[in-house]
Amino acid sequence: MSVQEVEGGRFVRQPNRFTERITADGSSGLPAEPGRYRLFVSYACPWAHRSLIVRRLLGLEDAISVAVVDPIRDERGWRLPGRDPVTGAEFLSELYLGTDPSFEGRYTVPCVWDTETERLVTNDFPAITTMMETEFTAHHRAGAPDLYPEALRPGIDELNELVYTTVNNGVYKAGFATSQDAYEEAAGALFATLDRLEERLSGSRYLFGDEITEADVRLYPTLARFDAVYYSHFKCNLRRVTDYPALWGYARDLYAIPAFGETTNFDHIKRHYYVTHPHINPSGIVPMGPLIDWSAPHGRNR
Repeated sequence: MSVQEVEGGRFVRQPNRFTERITADGSSGLPAEPGRYRLFVSYACPWAHRSLIVRRLLGLEDAISVAVVDPIRDERGWRLPGRDPVTGAEFLSELYLGTDPSFEGRYTVPCVWDTETERLVTNDFPAITTMMETEFTAHHRAGAPDLYPEALRPGIDELNELVYTTVNNGVYKAGFATSQDAYEEAAGALFATLDRLEERLSGSRYLFGDEITEADVRLYPTLARFDAVYYSHFKCNLRRVTDYPALWGYARDLYAIPAFGETTNFDHIKRHYYVTHPHINPSGIVPMGPLIDWSAPHGRNR
C-alpha cells in the first residue's frame, strides 16, 4: 500500500513495477511449483489482505510461504520483524532494489519472491490472487472453492473494475485529495457504489449468488477497514458500513469464515494508518474505537 503523487488535487497510484506471471504449465518461465515462491504481505494493507484470504481459502499455505511486515512503515519502507529467514532481508526495499537497482518508486505489498532465481517476480496485486486461483489449482486443497469460475469471469471483472475504481481505491482518492472538488468527486462516487452494493446484497448472500468469488475477496478488505479507519482518517464519513443493513450483515458473514476473520488484524490496520500518514494525522495518536461487534449474528444464511 502506498501514497502516490497528487495531480490537480487528485490521488494517483503508481503502476505496478513487476508483472511477470506464474503459470501452471511453466510457459512463462515461472512454473507454479509448491515451495518455490514467498509472498510478502502486511496485515494492514487491503491489497495484501486479499492474497492472504485466497491463500487460506484455497489451502495454499504449504505451497506458498508468507512473510508479514511490521505495520508501521517509515521513510525506509516496510520492515520485516528481524531478518527474513528465506531472503535474509530486513526491509522490503532490499528485495526491490536487489531485483531492479534502478527502482525509484514505493516498495509495495503484496509481492512475490522467486526463491530459485532470487528476485521479485510480481507486485501486481490484482493478478496475484487470480494466479493463485487459476495457476495453482493442482495444489488447492480438496473441496477448495472456485473463486474465479469461467462462466462468471466477465461479470466478476466488470464489478471488480467498478469496486476498485470507486471503493477500494476510492477511499484513497478521498483521503489523499488535496482539493475540495477532488475529495467530493471521490467521496460521491464511493458512496454511490456502496448504495448500489447495498441494493445488490439485499437480494443475494454474496455478490454472485450463494458462493464466494474473487469479487467478494476484493470488496471485503475495504469494508473491514471502513469504520475503523476510512470513515474518520480518510474523511469518508457520509455513512458507516454499520449504517448499511445488507453490507454490514454481509461483512460479518464473511468475517465468520476463518480465511477472512483470522486474517483481519484490526491492531495492525489501525496502527498502520494512523501512524504512517503524518500529513493526515500529525500526532500519530491511534483512536480507541470504534466499538463494533464483528461476531454478532449476521443472519445472511436466510
